[in-house]
This record gives sequence, C-alpha cells and structure tokens, in this order.
Amino acid sequence: MKQIAPSILSADFMNLQRDVQNLEKAGADLLHVDIMDGMFVPNMSFGPQVVTGLRPLTTLGLDVHLMVEQPERYIEQFAAAGSDLIMIHAEATQHLYRGLQMIKDAGVKAGVVINPGTPVSAIEPVLSLVDQVLVMTVNPGFGGQKFIPAMLDKVTELATYRDQHADADYTIEVDGGVNDQTIGACAKAGADVFVAGSYTFAGDLATRIATLKQAAHDAD
Repeated sequence: MKQIAPSILSADFMNLQRDVQNLEKAGADLLHVDIMDGMFVPNMSFGPQVVTGLRPLTTLGLDVHLMVEQPERYIEQFAAAGSDLIMIHAEATQHLYRGLQMIKDAGVKAGVVINPGTPVSAIEPVLSLVDQVLVMTVNPGFGGQKFIPAMLDKVTELATYRDQHADADYTIEVDGGVNDQTIGACAKAGADVFVAGSYTFAGDLATRIATLKQAAHDAD
C-alpha cells in the first residue's frame, strides 16, 4: 500500500497541534518529522521535545528523519520520545551498522537514508537490517526544492534488490520535490512511502493528499 507522509517542516509551527490533527483527518498515513542540527545540513529544526509533544496528539506513525552529525548520540532520546521509525544518514556516521542496531535495540523501526550523491552500493551491507530506506530526491536541509529525476534509478535499484534478496524486507521512501507531477514516476520506480510537505500544505489538505494517493495508485 502506498503511503503519504506529509513533512511537518512545512506546517505552521505556531499552530502545530492544529496542523497535525488536520493532517490525520485529511487522510495522511504517517507524519514525517525532519530533525536538523545545523551541521550535517545548513538548517535547524526540532529536538526530541517536539516528538514528545506530538506523540499524544495523533495516532499516526512518527517517521523521524535525523539529519544530524553522529546520530547515535540522539537515538535513545528520540526513541524514548515516541518515534515509531528513526532514520539515520549513511553519510552522517562512521558507525552506520551500530547506529541501526541501537535503534532496533530501543524497540523502534530503523531506516537508512542516502543523499543524492551517495550510491545504493554504499548501504548494501545494512539492507538486511533496515525496515525502510529513504532516497533523498533533493539535497537535504530545506523544503520546496526541485525534484531530481536521476534519483529514480536508485529507487528502481532498491526495489530490484529487495525482490532478489529474501532477507531484504524494507519499504522505500522518497523525500524532496514530491508532488502530483512527480509522485507517479516514484511509484512506478518502486517507492512505497512519499514525503510531501510543500505540496501538501499549499492547498486543501484532504484534496492534496487524495490527489497524491490517486496519482501513486494510478502509476503503480
């Protein structure tokens, strides 16, 4: 099943509770929470306290994306805060396998993320361990960027790898520039989860989410 995960980075931070609850009513499947430290990416966002605050506001899964240096330093905090899935960047740590194991040991689903310049081959050693792989389809750090079509090859490669390896059981997520014009190609390439922030919040939430789901379904 294709899932839409709006990024709360595009929400109204002064009315975050309202926007989160409206997203749930509008048919969102997950909430994507971008955590940025101002070092790994040139922007800053939330800390674990925001995840703690979000947890009682919604029944939706919290898809937490750590765009931080040495993410293993924060895994326990974000797990305790109520994350359902924690994703860490292959580029952000020298101990990727250990970081993913830490997430699993905390009782949370684990995901690995690759930037546009990182090949799928860089994460093959951990693909049997993860629950999700996130392919960045823009350079991480800011919303509203233009989708990079060349990243679709990575999605296809990951989908093929999953089909060919019995121990690979992950969903494939795409993040960056996802809208009604680009989601179809992502779905056709094999993506399962679609992060859409700027597009979702640029109009009526229910209409936008329904449009994305239909486009993904039609292309699948």
